[in-house]
Amino acid sequence: MADQKKKNLTPVQQEYQQLAMRHEPKRPLVRNFIRAFFVGGLICLIGQGITELFIRYFDFTEKTAGNPTVAVLILLSALLTGLGVYDRIAQWAGAGTSVPVTGFANSITSAAIEHRSEGLVLGVGGNMFKLAGSVIVFGVAAAFVIGLLKKLFTMGG
Repeated sequence: MADQKKKNLTPVQQEYQQLAMRHEPKRPLVRNFIRAFFVGGLICLIGQGITELFIRYFDFTEKTAGNPTVAVLILLSALLTGLGVYDRIAQWAGAGTSVPVTGFANSITSAAIEHRSEGLVLGVGGNMFKLAGSVIVFGVAAAFVIGLLKKLFTMGG
């Protein structure tokens, strides 16, 4: 709790806050880090395996295999989210599932599933793109800044 908010608490509320902090279970940080590392790595390993399949069996190059690999990972994540499997994995692994592109697909699919009772346009579409919109805007803005910086630094060379 912020120090400013603590100052506004009554003595009874402050005593309760101290009691609650004493009884709060300690988080197993090392175990959580290890789980996140291995599950995030496993997702990336699966992605690399899909890339290798595209290169070996479908005559893609390393450069052209990236987009279909991402599409397959998004499809698998959305499918596992719809079946309720991805959320169980995420509950166990924590941040390891939210970092790769699959975590973004999971977030959008979850929003769509949660609001499907409100209709396809206003429920599914509207709530799904509330999350996606901010990510897309940030991606476009970041790409613009990076492109501008690259142009500035390569003009003299």
